[in-house]
Amino acid sequence: MAPNTSASSALSWTVVGRGAIGLLAACRLQLAGNPVRLWLRQPATIDMQFQQQPIQFLPATPPLSAVFVPVKSYAVLETVTTLLPHLTADAQLVLSHNGMGSIEQVLPLLAPQQGLWFLTTTHGALKQADSVLHTGCGQSVLAPLNSAAQAHSNAVTAAMDTALGPLTLTEDIQPFLWQKLAINAVINPLTALHNCHNGELAQPQYQQQICAILHEVCQVAAAAGYALHYEVMLEKINEVIQSTATNFSSMQQDIMHQRRTEIDAINGYIVAQAARSNLAVPHNTQLQQQLLQLQQGYGR
Repeated sequence: MAPNTSASSALSWTVVGRGAIGLLAACRLQLAGNPVRLWLRQPATIDMQFQQQPIQFLPATPPLSAVFVPVKSYAVLETVTTLLPHLTADAQLVLSHNGMGSIEQVLPLLAPQQGLWFLTTTHGALKQADSVLHTGCGQSVLAPLNSAAQAHSNAVTAAMDTALGPLTLTEDIQPFLWQKLAINAVINPLTALHNCHNGELAQPQYQQQICAILHEVCQVAAAAGYALHYEVMLEKINEVIQSTATNFSSMQQDIMHQRRTEIDAINGYIVAQAARSNLAVPHNTQLQQQLLQLQQGYGR
């Protein structure tokens, strides 16, 4: 676990948007004595309730030296492009989202002294009106993605440990992203298609499909150089289904509220990587097509 030290105060943090995980991180940082501001499409002062405590967030004002970017995968590139003119020369950006593919898009955009990080987390949060609930205690893995990030390792690590710890710092985030991708590729689209809680996927009628989806993900991961052990991942998926049995997945919620999903960065990423290796992934392909059809049905 990363040490939680006063180094986190060395950077002034901005959190992008008002999503549940971002607000959870912002609230925990602020309660620990680290002032946080929010970067919103329409700048505004936001009053929240967290753990029965009122918290106020002021709108962020440039220049921005440390930015947590917990936006949907499809919004990452546009968000970072919008932020670029407002960043300091040595700003630190921490990306966090489901799916894969954004790192390769963002790294070339940054100046030599601007650091890029990726954080993957198992924490659960739910935003309700003007409050945010911490619905599931988890842990996070954080990785620096360039040398400019490594230069600010202590400050960023301490802040993210406060925000979404306990934290593990790693030099290679890819194995962790592939593991989470495998879990999300099963749970998210199936719960969205069947409009169900995560726990319902433990029923017998879903087992054959779960195994087929995971088998394809493991094949693609191996071809990309990141071997996933099928039996181990199947056990992890079943553990998540059980431990989050009463939860709805983010993709189920997106479909329920007629929002765009992250299907292209999850199962769609599997499909794209499979094509590079001439692998057939019919189950992941079908899931991507089904979710895209649902989105088209409500005009997004």
